[in-house]
Amino acid sequence: MTIRIGNAPCSWGVEFAGDPRNPGWRDVLRENAEAGYTGIELGPVGFMPEDPPQVAEALDEHGLELIGGVVFRPFHDAGAWDEVLDASVRTCQALTAHGAQHLVLIDSISPRRAPTAGRADAAEQMDAAEWTAYRDRIAHVAKMGAEEYGLTVGIHAHAAGFMDFEPELERLLSEVDESILKICFDTGHHSYAGFDPVAFMERHLPRISYMHFKDIDPVVKADVIAKRTGFYDACGQGIFCNLGDGDVDFPRVRQLLEEGGFTGWCTVEQDCDPTLPDTDPLGDAKLNRAYLRSIGFE
Repeated sequence: MTIRIGNAPCSWGVEFAGDPRNPGWRDVLRENAEAGYTGIELGPVGFMPEDPPQVAEALDEHGLELIGGVVFRPFHDAGAWDEVLDASVRTCQALTAHGAQHLVLIDSISPRRAPTAGRADAAEQMDAAEWTAYRDRIAHVAKMGAEEYGLTVGIHAHAAGFMDFEPELERLLSEVDESILKICFDTGHHSYAGFDPVAFMERHLPRISYMHFKDIDPVVKADVIAKRTGFYDACGQGIFCNLGDGDVDFPRVRQLLEEGGFTGWCTVEQDCDPTLPDTDPLGDAKLNRAYLRSIGFE
């Protein structure tokens, strides 16, 4: 099993490029390498400079490879298409400049969905016309990434967006060709949504091109779902716990990947609020790396 373990800037609290709370991008690279990872994601486009030589020098300094990047934008909002497309093109350009492989598409949080994160039975649904346009926007970016830039494009379900629950993900996969759209599978978001990540992997492993390793504290999950807590507030309450401390069966995840011949990157993501006094991204990154080694991810 040839699997490499990376991490992502969101584990240091980086969700949006212009957030003044963000740590320095060079500090994230340095701590990522110190914690034992050999790869890192781009983070939101603009967090790292859009200057390939400058970033390449910093990656080389820390012995890191750029794995991929995420377009976390409102695909659900037709009025935001220019923003979505601009972020997609810039991310594709940054990834190809560094030889990175994975373009990850995530529908960002919608006010229409935020109160029902984790509650599929109560979530508002798109009508037929809205869904078709939404699907086509995702397919447009996927086709661009795959065919114009040569990237492997994966759809990533995310709490509080319109690509959240397992039936929505499976519907999209049935309607967009696998040649342009694969799956970036996030174990934690699948659990947050109320579904079994292991069962999903058992059915869909051949289409999974990239993994995000995230764990969920079941006690916090139950509380934030019951109280309709917002996603970022839930992050601040520790819904994404250290790997091995939550409800995701990572030994079984490892077994499935091994049996399925999965190769490539698996990236740790532990979204956090960097301003909270007990937040320790470097310490958590080290603990997560140690846990993965303990179950066979070298």
